[in-house]
Amino acid sequence: MVDEQSASFPWPAGSATGVGSMPGTDVVQTCRMVFGELPDLPFLPELPGRGPGADMTGRAAALLVSMPVEITTRGWKLAVTPGRETSLAAGYWSQDLDTLEEVAEGFAGALKVQVCGPITLAATLELTRSLDPALSDPGALADLTDSLAEGVAAHVADVRRRVPAATVILQLDEPALPAALAGRVRTASGLNVVRAIEPMTASQRLGAVLAAVGAGARTVVHCCAPDFPFPVITEAGAHGIGFDLSLLRNADVDPISELADAGLGLLAGALPTQAAQRLVSGPPLLPRETAESVTELWRKTGLAPERMASQLVITPACGLAGVSPAAARAALEHCREAARIAPEMIVAS
Repeated sequence: MVDEQSASFPWPAGSATGVGSMPGTDVVQTCRMVFGELPDLPFLPELPGRGPGADMTGRAAALLVSMPVEITTRGWKLAVTPGRETSLAAGYWSQDLDTLEEVAEGFAGALKVQVCGPITLAATLELTRSLDPALSDPGALADLTDSLAEGVAAHVADVRRRVPAATVILQLDEPALPAALAGRVRTASGLNVVRAIEPMTASQRLGAVLAAVGAGARTVVHCCAPDFPFPVITEAGAHGIGFDLSLLRNADVDPISELADAGLGLLAGALPTQAAQRLVSGPPLLPRETAESVTELWRKTGLAPERMASQLVITPACGLAGVSPAAARAALEHCREAARIAPEMIVAS
């Protein structure tokens, strides 16, 4: 577990950020918009609308070292030789990082980048000679984790080189982690499920990728699925957690309190994805309502109100690729405004 020294957070008090995915195909325009709307904690946007290789699995697969992949009619698969789409994915990464370097020139704050985590990647990549997910083979999962860790370390180093004054935050996206722990990941036939992964194994695999980025980077594990696996992510050594606030149960308040008390950052997905489109087509959710949802959570933790401003970041609940560009911009602006007023609300209450 991260100790209380982690309470010195790389982002300013009252910050907001995005989860990762955004609509559209113009990375230059989207990156400029992100830095404009979220100057305190921008992120490198992902644009899955560009097609195969721009999706979460394809982007992570392109970072793998000595583990070729290809795409089939069913999705991504480990391969003997790299498929054509691997070059496309690598090209998207190159374009995105070149754009980031240009847009973020002179930037000296916290900067978040996102990569699919090892458990979700293994759940969405088929084995080379089987139609089953790589998650079903412990050896393949171990190899995949090592390869991803090496690739992610090189990726973060590249981001640091391109934006040298930034404090890089690596976010591992793990939407399939709860299903993997519960034995709900389907085999290719859809008739069976992959045996549940042990929590200790999941923590070790996550921890291996998190540790690979070195001491200079901060790390977050994001999961916007139900049954957030607090113990697994905590034991993996992440500096923060990202979650969908609407999916939390009453029983989740105690683990969140413990993690916050131990110094972890909380990236609270307080704006529901379905509400993002309403921001431009009405009736919209007001920033004050979103701010109230996070202050209510913080009150339940019993921690000092003054801590919330620096420790809690407001985000949309999940990625925004499924909404219109106008709604995505409005969502980031909404989260920024909610994050600005939330500290005043918690202290005044």
